[in-house]
Amino acid sequence: MFHFILLFTVLDALLAVTWGDSSTDSYWLLRSKSKLVDPEGVLESWSPRAHICSWNGVTCSDHEEAYVTGLNLSASRLSGSIPLEFWNLISLQILDLSLNFLGGSISPEIGHLQNLRTLLLYSNNISGKIPPEVGLLKKLQVLRVGDNMLSGEIPASIGNLTELRVLGLAYCGLNGSIPAEIGNLKNLASLDLQQNSLSGPIPTEIHGCKELQNFAASNNKLDGEITTSIGKLKLLQILNLANNSLSGLIPTEISHLTNLYYLNLLGNRLNGEIPLELNNLFELQELDLSSNNLSGSINLFNIQLQYLQVLVLSDNALTGSIPRNFCSKNSKLQQLFLAENKLSGGFPLQLLNCSSLQQLDLSNNNFEGEIPPSIDKFEKLTDLLLNNNSFIGIIPPEIGNISNLENLYLFDNMITGSIPVEIGRLQSLSTLYLYDSLMSGNIPIELTNCTSLTAIDFFGNHFSGSIPETIGKLKNLVLLQLRQNDLSGPIPPSLGYCKKLQQLALADNKLSGVLPSTFRFLSQLSTMTLYNNSFQGPLPQSLSFLRKLKIINFSHNKFSGTIFPLTASNSLTALDLTNNSFSGTIPARLAVSKNLRRLRLANNHLTGNIPSELGLLTELTFLDLSFNLFTGEVPSQLSSCRKLQHLLLNNNQFTGRMPSWLGSLQELGELDLSSNNFHGHMPAELGNCSRLLKLSLHTNNLSGDIPKEIGELTSLNVLNLQTNNLSGSIPPTIQQCEKLYELRLSQNFFTGPIPSEIGRLTELQVILDLSRNLLSGEIPSSLGNLLKLERLNLSSNRLKGELPASLGKLTSLDMLNLSNNHLQGELPSAFSKFPLSSFLGNDKLCGPPLSSCMDSAGHEKNRLSKTAVVCIIVAIVFTSTVLCSVMIYIMLRIWCNWRKVSISNSSEGAKDEQFKREEEKWIYGETKKRKGGYWRVINSMALVPSLSQDHVSSSCIFHVKMDTK
Repeated sequence: MFHFILLFTVLDALLAVTWGDSSTDSYWLLRSKSKLVDPEGVLESWSPRAHICSWNGVTCSDHEEAYVTGLNLSASRLSGSIPLEFWNLISLQILDLSLNFLGGSISPEIGHLQNLRTLLLYSNNISGKIPPEVGLLKKLQVLRVGDNMLSGEIPASIGNLTELRVLGLAYCGLNGSIPAEIGNLKNLASLDLQQNSLSGPIPTEIHGCKELQNFAASNNKLDGEITTSIGKLKLLQILNLANNSLSGLIPTEISHLTNLYYLNLLGNRLNGEIPLELNNLFELQELDLSSNNLSGSINLFNIQLQYLQVLVLSDNALTGSIPRNFCSKNSKLQQLFLAENKLSGGFPLQLLNCSSLQQLDLSNNNFEGEIPPSIDKFEKLTDLLLNNNSFIGIIPPEIGNISNLENLYLFDNMITGSIPVEIGRLQSLSTLYLYDSLMSGNIPIELTNCTSLTAIDFFGNHFSGSIPETIGKLKNLVLLQLRQNDLSGPIPPSLGYCKKLQQLALADNKLSGVLPSTFRFLSQLSTMTLYNNSFQGPLPQSLSFLRKLKIINFSHNKFSGTIFPLTASNSLTALDLTNNSFSGTIPARLAVSKNLRRLRLANNHLTGNIPSELGLLTELTFLDLSFNLFTGEVPSQLSSCRKLQHLLLNNNQFTGRMPSWLGSLQELGELDLSSNNFHGHMPAELGNCSRLLKLSLHTNNLSGDIPKEIGELTSLNVLNLQTNNLSGSIPPTIQQCEKLYELRLSQNFFTGPIPSEIGRLTELQVILDLSRNLLSGEIPSSLGNLLKLERLNLSSNRLKGELPASLGKLTSLDMLNLSNNHLQGELPSAFSKFPLSSFLGNDKLCGPPLSSCMDSAGHEKNRLSKTAVVCIIVAIVFTSTVLCSVMIYIMLRIWCNWRKVSISNSSEGAKDEQFKREEEKWIYGETKKRKGGYWRVINSMALVPSLSQDHVSSSCIFHVKMDTK
């Protein structure tokens, strides 16, 4: 079938010869037609039945042979690759395929078109390189192939096109340098190389393009200094070198370009001062030197540059004030941008001579003083930007006379006072930015007369009173930012009639009352922030009509009731209701907002379980449900929220085991499950959360060991496991958590020694708390490496031994507790600053603030001396008793012998009688008081002992003792 059609086409082409057409050209064009996609039917007239010169877009020569000299298919919505057959139309002089969707590359066979004068291929999808064969087109005058997807370098052969007047290579992906051969193009009038990736310097040879009027090479990567030879291009009218990396000074030779009316050097690395010679560019209309490193003062004078309409010097390092003779009374200057410099002085009154000025930007400088009342001389001014300076005083009421004013930026100054009521005259005013100033007073009701207002931003002032009741008159209002003021009272119901409102920010005020039901009309609202006020009551059901809401922040108010009215939007990205009194459950409908990233419901009275549907929020990064009354287990569906970075479920009543699927949340940076009723082991899978910065599981019923995988959390800053039932030893792998600055493991049942590896956690700063455990052994000396540590608590353990001397190096400590252990020895001198309570319960510790170790040693010595004294006293008493007994015995023996001698000298009769009486006395006395032996001996001085054995006992104390037994 295909061969039949081709044969038919060829026969038709042969028939065309009889009609005077070029059979060759028609043949190639018909073949081209078959390769192009023509959705608009532009090529329908291309038929062998019609005269070739009548075909759409075809131009023929005047010769009898009627060769095709022109082909214009511009903006025909053609697609497909450029047919190779076009390159066989050797008589072609004009080829315009621009503004289509043609792809493919430019074939080297383009060199066949020796008669081509105009080649327009711009705005297609052509790729590949520019073939060097383009340099064979010696008659070419216009070459425009820009706005394609070309690559590679500009071929040097392009310098052969000496007849070329227009070269357009803009908006391609060309790289490399500008070829020096460009200087051969002596007839070139326009050179457009914008939006490529060209690099290197501007070739000096550019001066060879003596007819050049337009040179645009902006948005490339050109570097080096601007060549001075550019000053030889006397006919140049447009010079655009913006957004490159050109450096050095602005060459004064540019001032030789007296025909120049557009000069753009913005976005380079030019330095030095603005050449005074630029004032010689008398024809200049637009000058942009912004975003460079220019310094010095402004050396340009509108008196000389009489045709200057636009002057942009923003984002440099210019200093000083604006010259007094800057503006002439007949100035044509319409736009003056001097922002982001270091200009100083008062408001430049000399600018008031620029009566044609429409846009004035003096922002981000060091201007000071008051804004003059004469500012209303800017009768044509539409934009006044004075923000980010040091202006003081009030806004002059005369500003209400600038009737064309559309944008007024006075923010970030030190302006005081109230908003003048005259501002209500500005019927064209669209934007009013007064934020970050020192203004006060009420918001004038006259402001609501500015019905063209689209944006109001009064953030960070001291405005008081209520929001004007007539705010609803601002039908075009899109932004209302009143945050961080002292506004009070309720939101006026008329605000609901600002139906174009998209952003409403009333946070950080003293507003109160309930939300008006008229909010139902704010159907375009996307952002509503009311936090830090005193709003109260249940949310109106009318909020459910706000279907475009993306950001809601009602935190820190007194709202109550259900949160359901805020869940109507399917576009929510952030919902923050923290610190209110909301109750009820979390509506499962929240899961409809697939792009929800932040959900914060903390500090409310919400109950029930976490809806499993929240697992559908796969874009969620922040989930805070802390300080509520939630119960049940954490649903496993949350494991699908793989982008979660903050998961805060603390201070609720959750139960069950700590989920092991938490380990799949590898983006997690903060995990807080503290103050719940979780039990069981810490899952080892937590080690997969390598980006975790804070892990807080305190005040639960967790048990078992700390998994060794804790060491995989190398980014961890805070680890709080206190008040659980954890046991076993502290894993040495904790040393891998090198970024820890807070570690709390107190009130558990950890045993064994304190791992010396903790000493490698040199970033510990806030606290190291291992108190109230069962830790034993000595305190490792490696703790002395924790030089940043501010609080150390090892109390209520079973630690023993002396304190390592290295602890004395912990000079940053401001709290220390070692109490209730079995420590001993001398405290480091650095510990003397801590209270006595820090060391109590360690009986063998000494040194300040405890008693000194000298006193302790002396006390021990004194105790030994008293013992010795007691022993000595006992020995002395014992020895004395023995000696006394011996002496008494001797004395009694002597006395007994003496009495015996004395009695033997008495008469025999008296002796018998006396003996008898005494015998009777003692016999009877013996029976009455048997135990009075000692008394008996002492009181029987007249006794004469008998020789009989029965009375031996009465003559000696020892005998008496035996007798009493």
